[in-house]
Amino acid sequence: MRSGSDARLEDLLRELAPQVLGALVRRYGHFDHAEDAVQEALIAAAAQWPAAGVPDSPRGWLITVAARRLTDLLRSESARLRREAEWVPPPPADAHQDDSLILLAMCCHPSLPAPDQIALTLRAVGGLSTAEVARAFLVPEATMARRIGRAKQRIKNSGVPFALPVAYSAAVLHVLYLMFNEGYAATAGPDLHRPDLAAEAIRLARLVHRLLPNDSEVAGLLALMLLTDARRAARTAPDGTPVPMDAQDRTLWDAELIAEGVALVTAALPRGPVGPYQLQAAIAALHDEAPSAAETDWPQIVALYELLLTLTDNPMVALNRAVAVTMASGPAAGLALLSSLPLHTDHRFHAVRGHLLEMSGAIEEAGAAYTTAAGLTGSVPLQRYLHGRAARLQSGRPGT
Repeated sequence: MRSGSDARLEDLLRELAPQVLGALVRRYGHFDHAEDAVQEALIAAAAQWPAAGVPDSPRGWLITVAARRLTDLLRSESARLRREAEWVPPPPADAHQDDSLILLAMCCHPSLPAPDQIALTLRAVGGLSTAEVARAFLVPEATMARRIGRAKQRIKNSGVPFALPVAYSAAVLHVLYLMFNEGYAATAGPDLHRPDLAAEAIRLARLVHRLLPNDSEVAGLLALMLLTDARRAARTAPDGTPVPMDAQDRTLWDAELIAEGVALVTAALPRGPVGPYQLQAAIAALHDEAPSAAETDWPQIVALYELLLTLTDNPMVALNRAVAVTMASGPAAGLALLSSLPLHTDHRFHAVRGHLLEMSGAIEEAGAAYTTAAGLTGSVPLQRYLHGRAARLQSGRPGT
């Protein structure tokens, strides 16, 4: 178990890592070598600071050490010897500038596939080791090392300047959104969620919000994460079985996270323009503030989903709207909306369809839908839950 001082030092180094890497990349380029140099500086700090004490300027210390190591790495490349003088200047004088947001935007460059964007963000900005990133993706470490290496090479070859792009927001926020979703509802593996991955997404969203406090969509995304993560303790039974929201013990929901998320989205919405993350956060707030599922303001949630559909053609939004319509107007209305959705290979579609069929009394069809959903998900807890729902219907015990 980590001591309090060890935990504080680890948190400090994780916070400083993207700032130091950003400073080096801005000054020297060479994303891949700069990251190696920063990792060595972090290792040196972890070894020296507990005994020697944290320097007055820990970021400046790390930049200095990393810059020296980067110079050594560049000198070792014979192809770059002719330009050695270009890479040997003293560490940047502006060591207090925080380049984390630019670094994050680079990791989310649109030339990279979404999984590579997430992996590189976790490695370079989140400070996770390659082994930790590999565990998050459920792949061998060597496979992840190659993926990250290819991602860095693609960024290098693309000639992306180290500057904040005009359209930074969409890519960066989308990557953080995907990262949080995978942490909150794992698509595969033995666990329903991965709290460490969700927590890292929240930490990075807080970082972006701190750097861009007036960006309403940044605030909306952070609020959405907080309002969703607030329910985590109630999402599983003691044996790990998923618990649907309408059956959750709401006393287990985190009141502090809910209050923070509600305050964020309440402040963001009037600033405008209203974007999809703000609308999703507003929906999450209505869920979190309701004393029970029955007392939820379903008509208002339906209205928000209708507005959200004007901004995005995401079929998952339409699926969620069908659930809200069901709660507001009955299962027949919800089932009618499902018929046109292109989601027949997605387990969530069949799980929702099974629930709506069960509500409408079509027990045999509902059981078949649950079984289909179980066959389409890689999440072991969700498979068990869906098979259990189907078995209960077959045994004549619906809704238990």
